[in-house]
Amino acid sequence: MRYRNSWLNAKVRAINNVANNVREFQLVPEGDTLPFSVGSHLDFLLPINQNVELRSYSLVGTYKKNEPYTVSVKQLESSRGGSAYMWTLKVGDMVKISQPSNHFELSLNTKSYLLIAGGIGITPILGMAEELSNKPDVNLTMLYLGRNPSEMPYLETLNTLLGNRLKTHFSDEDGFFPLEKILNWADDKTQVYLCGPAPLMNAVRKTWEQSNYPNEYLRFETFGASGLFAPQTFKVTIPRYNKTFEVKEQQTLLQAIEEQGIEMMYDCLKGECGLCMVDIQKFTGDIDHRDVFLSEHEKGENQKLCTCVSRVANGELNIDVPYRSQQA
Repeated sequence: MRYRNSWLNAKVRAINNVANNVREFQLVPEGDTLPFSVGSHLDFLLPINQNVELRSYSLVGTYKKNEPYTVSVKQLESSRGGSAYMWTLKVGDMVKISQPSNHFELSLNTKSYLLIAGGIGITPILGMAEELSNKPDVNLTMLYLGRNPSEMPYLETLNTLLGNRLKTHFSDEDGFFPLEKILNWADDKTQVYLCGPAPLMNAVRKTWEQSNYPNEYLRFETFGASGLFAPQTFKVTIPRYNKTFEVKEQQTLLQAIEEQGIEMMYDCLKGECGLCMVDIQKFTGDIDHRDVFLSEHEKGENQKLCTCVSRVANGELNIDVPYRSQQA
């Protein structure tokens, strides 16, 4: 189970709208800000739906001494409560945060980089662009995708920073981006750093895995857990525990399982690590895989599911859980 041994109180110093649906928060923790590497994030303890829940937001930009932490949050219609709560914050409000941690580190061991950001996925990528743009011996290309310029935070900053090294694509004007094009910007030494919604992540992974380039050079972090279907209530049965219960629209399957008193193992809560994965025994409707841990082939088999993000649409689900409590 996920564990943090310390939480800090942080004050909201400033709030800025950085896109039509994205709000930036500058936070000053008790004590002082700590140095962090690009790709780092903060965990937040937020009062959501009468509970205290954990949410993670990437730190924007590079560390600057005596400057506040900065996170940017997209207002999501299908929010499970995190973005909705963050958007209620005002200057002077207090929130509980962790110290910075990094599961998406930039490795400075090659001369060729391709950065790919989709929408709000720009938040961890911006700092990487800043850091790599200052290295004259690095070949850097960045692809930034979004519906239109007004919904893409930090677009002007990146244009100034990268010039013609920045490639943009606006789906409202040009439709879907032909992802095979990314292979023209890479070679067998290129490292790719990717962040964005799950459909984009899965499509880029599939394109990269079908190329001749090393799979280990594709590194990614999810932002949110958008799926193919709008969240809806669905019924779950766990025969081993003789339990049947509902997973509500604004609730994850993992949360619903734990509410039944069944202990689960988990860590990332973003569909990346696979620790919360369960076996699917049978189902009706559609499995909405929202993770990036399982391969496209594994998702097509519908034999496993990551409970922290994935759901069922228009049906029901029977599962078995891997963790066995003493009562099992």
